[in-house]
Amino acid sequence: MSLYTDAREVIAGGVNSPVRAFAGVGGEPVFFKNAKGARFQSEDGKEYIDYVGSWGPMILGHAHPDVIDTVVATARSGLSFGAPCVLETQIAEKICEMLPSADKVRMVSSGTEATMSAIRLARGHTGRDKIVKFEGCYHGHSDSLLIKAGSGALTLGVPSSPGVPAGLAEHTITLPFNDIDAVKSAFDEVGDQIACVIVEPIAGNMNMVPPVPGFHEALRDACTNAGALLIFDEVMTGFRVARGCAQSIFGITPDITTLGKVIGGGMPAAAYCGSADVMASIAPDGPVYQAGTLSGNPVAMAAGLKTLELIDDDAFWTALTAKTKHLVDGLAAAAADAGIPVAVECEGGMFGMVFTDQGPVRTYAQVAAADTERFKAFFHGMLNEGVYFAPSAFEAGFVSAAHSDDDLDQTIAAAAKVFAALVD
Repeated sequence: MSLYTDAREVIAGGVNSPVRAFAGVGGEPVFFKNAKGARFQSEDGKEYIDYVGSWGPMILGHAHPDVIDTVVATARSGLSFGAPCVLETQIAEKICEMLPSADKVRMVSSGTEATMSAIRLARGHTGRDKIVKFEGCYHGHSDSLLIKAGSGALTLGVPSSPGVPAGLAEHTITLPFNDIDAVKSAFDEVGDQIACVIVEPIAGNMNMVPPVPGFHEALRDACTNAGALLIFDEVMTGFRVARGCAQSIFGITPDITTLGKVIGGGMPAAAYCGSADVMASIAPDGPVYQAGTLSGNPVAMAAGLKTLELIDDDAFWTALTAKTKHLVDGLAAAAADAGIPVAVECEGGMFGMVFTDQGPVRTYAQVAAADTERFKAFFHGMLNEGVYFAPSAFEAGFVSAAHSDDDLDQTIAAAAKVFAALVD
């Protein structure tokens, strides 16, 4: 009996989030028991260099001593109050300080909760029903967002998961990511019915796909002109690609921003934030209801606040960006030496690598046409070499401040070995 077999007896699918099941790469998932810095150890005692980072939050590395000490000290005073605590105000102040588009913040417990609440807020604030999302962008598993449009930009949506009502799908318009003309056409036809546009400013759930020049500017203009709200889903990119999140890189001010991952420092925490005018529509100030029993619990707030304090430094971001670029350049060179085509991207502590000769990758169609079989072989080869990448060809990777030059060089050397084996 394996640990995964045991888990499947009592956990639906054997995992508590689907990508962990290794369905995209084959085999059984690795079970981990401890982590420190850039490395963690599996239940069978093998050590891995980690580039998943709990899917992004561990920007300081695992078990950073300052974060752990803060969490332990806070926990001694109570895990949750279900009432206000000063730490909630302090982390909200820190977010507003680091993110100029945020006048006010509402804390929640997960990225899905943040995006779901942001869309409800946009609908309530504008009095409209339709939303625009983009193919290949993932915004959590709430009903309005598990929808993929049929042929034609404005064809009624079809739910892409059982359990999503077709009637709800009618209000979701899914457009191709980076297609400015499709955005303009949608707004020309139904702009007065659109409550919001939600987008990952750098797509991280179809590997890593940056915007083409002018794409975010077109979204901002379309929303402003139509009276719709622009939501930047920075659950992944928030405080991951830059001190001021992705919006600071592109010079765009969204109406609402969703955050998660890094702002919890490894604990379950997320938020949505925006202008004072828009945020005033949330209860108890306004009519749009949203609540959460564990929202703003002191332990998560303490972990997130300490993390934000430790990364709020220009030297931190210079060093992290250099580490990520060193890794990505090394992976690209190793692939080129083996004659294997890959397209790579990086920004701050986030990176992507797609097995394709059609780079640079800017569309979901390019990602979908990539060589996933070669990725599967690469993934398992790296796993055997003690390097843990995301078990999916459609996920971004993450470098932490704890990754040493030796960690990066060891990873590049392992990749060179694996790439060479892929062409043997």
